[in-house]
Amino acid sequence: QVQLVESGGGLVQAGGSLILSCAASGRTFSDYAMGWFRQAPEKEREFVGAINWSGRSLYYVDSVKGRFTISRDNAKNTVYLQMNSLKPEDTAVYYCAARYDSIATVTYAYAYWGQGTQVTVSS
Repeated sequence: QVQLVESGGGLVQAGGSLILSCAASGRTFSDYAMGWFRQAPEKEREFVGAINWSGRSLYYVDSVKGRFTISRDNAKNTVYLQMNSLKPEDTAVYYCAARYDSIATVTYAYAYWGQGTQVTVSS
C-alpha cells in the first residue's frame, strides 16, 4: 500500500502561483511513477502531468505545458506540482496518484490516490 497526502491548495488570483506537494508513505517511493490529476465540478477527472521514478521523464497535458512543472524528491518521498500563470479554468480539486510502473496518462492506470486538495483561481 502507498498512502498519499496532498497539500498546498488554496485561493489565488489569476496569474498567480501555487505549489502543491504530495507526501508518500508505505512503500519505496522511488519505485513509483507519480501523476497529477484534477477534477472540476461536474467534470471528469483529467490528467495534468506525470513524472517517472527518476524524475528524468515528464509528461504534461497541453493545457498546462509551459505553466506547470512537476518535480520529485525521492529522499523526502514527495512529489511537487509548481503551478504558474494560473487561470480560472485551472480551478479544480487536484489529486496525486502513484503507479508501480512507467508514466501513464489515464486514471485507471494508477493504483493509489490521495484525498485531493482544492485549488481555486479567481478572475
